[in-house]
Amino acid sequence: MATKTASNRAGAGVVLAIDAGTTGVRTRAVFSDGRPSIAEYREFSQHYPQPGWVEHDAEEIWRAARTTLQSVCRQINEPIAAIGITNQRETVVAIDRRSGAPLHRAIVWQDRRTAERCDALAMHLPEVRATTGLVLDPYFSGSKVEWLLRNTSVGDNPNLAFATIDAFLIHRLTGGTAFATDVSNASRTLLFDIRTLQWSPPMCAMFDVDSRTLPDVVPSSGRIGVTIGDGDLPAGVPISGVAGDQQAALFGQACFQTGSAKNTYGTGSFVLLNVGTECPSPTDGMLTTVAWRLGTGPATYALEGAIFVTGAAVQWLRDGLGIIAKSSDIGPLAESVPDAGGVVMVPAFAGLGSPWWDPYARGAIFGITRGTSRAHVARAVVESMVFQTRDVVDAMTRASGVAIRDLRVDGGAAVMDLMLQLQADQLGVDVLRPTELETTAMGAAYLAGLAEGVWASTDDIAARWALEQRFTPRSIDRDTAHAQWLRAVERSRHWISN
Repeated sequence: MATKTASNRAGAGVVLAIDAGTTGVRTRAVFSDGRPSIAEYREFSQHYPQPGWVEHDAEEIWRAARTTLQSVCRQINEPIAAIGITNQRETVVAIDRRSGAPLHRAIVWQDRRTAERCDALAMHLPEVRATTGLVLDPYFSGSKVEWLLRNTSVGDNPNLAFATIDAFLIHRLTGGTAFATDVSNASRTLLFDIRTLQWSPPMCAMFDVDSRTLPDVVPSSGRIGVTIGDGDLPAGVPISGVAGDQQAALFGQACFQTGSAKNTYGTGSFVLLNVGTECPSPTDGMLTTVAWRLGTGPATYALEGAIFVTGAAVQWLRDGLGIIAKSSDIGPLAESVPDAGGVVMVPAFAGLGSPWWDPYARGAIFGITRGTSRAHVARAVVESMVFQTRDVVDAMTRASGVAIRDLRVDGGAAVMDLMLQLQADQLGVDVLRPTELETTAMGAAYLAGLAEGVWASTDDIAARWALEQRFTPRSIDRDTAHAQWLRAVERSRHWISN
C-alpha cells in the first residue's frame, strides 16, 4: 500500500486509535470532519494453564494490532495526523528491550495466581493505598511482575523489561526507539506514586522490581514517538495519545467536569467518577486512579469501581452453557420473562472486585426451582450487571459525598434497553447512552488528536458527544431485589479457603 505520513494541517486529518482489549484488538480511523469511522477487529487466543490463571501471547496481540492497522490504512486516503492507543491495563508482559520479543506469555489482569502473595503483604496496605490509590489484589501488575521474577527465567535476560500492553505496542510501532506508558496505565501497576507521578521506590522494593526495567512514564496526550515504516504500516506518524481503556472511555464520554461519571459494560464493568485535579485520600472499597494528564498540565484523578465479570458472564452463557447462540441473543431472551423468577446469579468467576475485593469468592446461582428456565438464568445475568453497578455507585457516593447526576454508558452490553432501564431504576438517576458506543477508542483518538491540533480543546471534543437515548428511573421498589442480591453475594464470598 502507499506509505502514509502524518498530517501537518492543524484541525484536519484522520486519527487512528488502536484499542487493544482483553479478547481482541480493534483499530479505528476517526475523521475530524465527523464522517463515520472505519474499524477492523481481530480476536486473539485466551490461555488458561491452571485454574485461576489467564495468559495472552503478546506476539499474537501484536499481529492482531498490525493486521487491523494495516487493513484500516488501506481504506483511507488522507494523511494520518496521529495514532492513539488504549489497552487492557493491568496485564503485563516481560520482553527483551532490544528486540521487543516477549520472554513469557503476558499475565492478564483477570489472573489470580498471586492472591496468597497479596494476602501476605496485607500489613502494608495503608502504605499501598496512600501511595498508589489501589488495594493489594492480584488484579494489579506489581505482584505479577514479582511472580515472573521468582518463578520464571526472565530475570536471566540482561535486556529484561516489563511492559504494559500499550508500552509493548509503542516499542514495536517505533522500532524500539520509544518504550513508554502513560500516567493512567502506570497508576494501575502498584508500582507508581499517583501524587508525584513517578515510579515509587518503596513500592518497587516491596515487589523486588528494578524501576529501570519499567517503561518511561509520559502524559496521556503528547507526542511519544513516531512509527517506523516496514512496507505495510504507515511511517512517520506520531503516537500522541495513550490511556488505559477505562480512562480512555471516561475521556471519550467527555466526562471532563468534576462529578461526571461513566460505566463501561465490557468483559468486566468499570465505573469512573471524575474527581478533579486534587488527588483524594484513600477510599474504602474504591480505587483512586489517574484519569489522564494533558501535556504538561496537572493530572486529573478519578474514583473507580472495578467489576471483574459482566460481559464475560454473557460469553459464559454462550460458550460454556450453550444457553444462547450469540451474545446479542441475551437481551431478547431476558425480556421474554417479566423477572428472574427468584433466580440470582453472582458472576464471581474471578473473585469479586469493588467494593468487596474478595479474590476467594466464586460464582454461584441461587433460587433455582423446577420452573426455572434458560430465560430466567439469562435475566439473572443481566440483573447481576445492574446490581454490581449499583453496589459500586452506592459505595462511591458514600465515600465521596458526591451523588452522580447521571451515568453515561458504553461497551457492548450497553445496547440492551432492558439492562439500561433496570440500571436507571436501581440507581435512581438517568442513564445516558450516546450515539457512539465505542468510546474507549474515541478517547484514545481524542487524546492523540488533541496533542496534534486536530481538536483545539476539550470543548471541541465535548461538542462531538451526542445522546442516542435517555433512560429515566421508574417509581418502583428498587431495594427488595437488591437486598436479595446482597444475600447471594455474601454466600458466594470466601468460597475458596485462603
